[in-house]
Order: sequence, then C-alpha cells, then structure tokens
Amino acid sequence: MRHLHLVYVAATLLLMVLASACSSAATPAAPTSAPPPTAVSEPSPEATTASETEPTEKEWEDFDPNNFSNPTNIDNGWFPLKPGMQYTFEGVTEEGGERIPHRVITIVTNLTKVIDGVRTVVIWDQDFSADELVETELSFFAQDNDGNVWRLGEYPEVYELGKLVENPTWIHGLKGARAGIIMTADPQVGAPSYSQGWAPAVDFTDRGQVDEMGQETCVPVDCYEDVLVVAEFSKAEIDALQLKYYARGVGNVSVGWRGADANKEMLELVEVVELSPEELAEVRTQAIELEERAYKNSKEVYALTPPAE
Repeated sequence: MRHLHLVYVAATLLLMVLASACSSAATPAAPTSAPPPTAVSEPSPEATTASETEPTEKEWEDFDPNNFSNPTNIDNGWFPLKPGMQYTFEGVTEEGGERIPHRVITIVTNLTKVIDGVRTVVIWDQDFSADELVETELSFFAQDNDGNVWRLGEYPEVYELGKLVENPTWIHGLKGARAGIIMTADPQVGAPSYSQGWAPAVDFTDRGQVDEMGQETCVPVDCYEDVLVVAEFSKAEIDALQLKYYARGVGNVSVGWRGADANKEMLELVEVVELSPEELAEVRTQAIELEERAYKNSKEVYALTPPAE
C-alpha cells in the first residue's frame, strides 16, 4: 500500500509540473525593451539607391567589330539608309537674334568605307545658311547584328565666306576616338543616354536619349504617327538639347530644340527622292572629291584610313 501511495504522489506532482509548463507557454511575457514589430513592405523608389534604379551610363559604347555580319544593310526601322535616297530639310537657325534660312541635304551614297574592319555606308551632307554653303561632311554608318546603327566617324569641312576654316575629323580607333550609336535597335523612354561618338581630340562628345514616343508630327512631306523623339546633347552643354523626330520606315523628319541651344535650329523634311543612276553617279564623283580633300586636310586621321569604294 505504501508503494501505491508513493506512485500516486509522484503522479500527482508530475501532473502539476506539466500544467504549470503549459500555462507558461500559452501566456508569454510582454517584451520589456524591444519595440513593437513593424510590417514588412517593398522599398519605396526614394529609398532605393541610384545604382539599383539607373543603369550605368557609359562615356563611350562597347564596340565589337565581330558583331557586324552585314553592316551595310541598314534597315533599322527608325533609321533606314538605302543607297540613292536624298533627303532635303528646310527651316531656320538663330544668330544674334536674327532668324536665318537654313537648308540641309542628306544623301545616302553607294560608296562604302572600311573602318576598323567594319564596312560602313558613306553619307554626304551639305549644310546651307541663307543659300551659302557653310558645311559639307562625309559620315560613316554601320548596323550591328542586334540592329543598332553606329556612327564610326566624320570628316566635316566648315566654311566662312566661302573659305575653309576647320575640318574637325574623327575616325573610330584613331586619336582616342570611339564609335557611337546613332539609333538603338529598340528605343525606350527612360533608357539611359548613349554615346553617339567619342572624340576628345576634336571636342566631340555627343549623346542621345529617348525623349518621347508615340508622337504625331506633320511636315511638308507627310503627317506621321508613332513618332520617336531623341534628345541630343554634348557633355559640355547638357542643357542645350537638339530634338530629332523619327518616323518609322522613313527616318529623321524634323529637328527642334529645347533649353539653352544658342542656334535654336528648326528643320522639316520637305522632299524625299530616290536619285537616278546618273544622279547617283554624279553624287559618287563629288563625294570622292571631298574624300580626296580629306586625305590632304587630315593627314593625322583621315589619311590613315583606306579609300572609300
């Protein structure tokens, strides 16, 4: 009997211990110093660091000559370049508060030129102010395998009163110059700006950034919907913006400005023609003559390149 009594007492004590433990678990003590818990939420845009929200802008673009399988087939929807096409723009610029008539003629020649192993399409531009030629230029474009259109260099001749005053030439790979992108394959609002060419030797640091999309623009040639607007600026004048309007399948159709642009250039596409074989042959002759002057005037840059063909 005494043995049974001890068992009974032990069982009773065990039950009391278990009851006490369960009571403590069900009613936790309030914290004495920790703050009350807060809800977990997604970080606000203001709290997110710049490196997490903004892709890094490059001073110049990464150019890979191996990424150009068919570089002269430039069929980017926003910047197509077909040999034989001539585009005429008319408008005004401002000089000393005076509005000056301005005309630009751009021709896609049937010449090509190899730069750093990439064959480029040669473009010939003529710039007139009040019917006086103030600049003529050869520039070189190629499209990579991703659909981006690159500018690989320029040879401009700038005139005052009919006399050559400067020819700030830059060619990719020479004197620190780097090719730049003139039109991306898939322009998007909010994307970082991109270098359109980097040539510190001639103070060329132009950049582009998508400003708007889906705009409507009317010029003498036609009215266009879904127009892309690219803001162009230089690192030295980031507040002076040149606005270029691009229509899909056509290319540049209008030029405007915003900010501190001193020239306040405004241009509209007034004519698009496809040159005849005879006209294109004459253009080719004049472009080659301009290149021959380039070899004489730019001995440290252009003279180091192979001739256009």
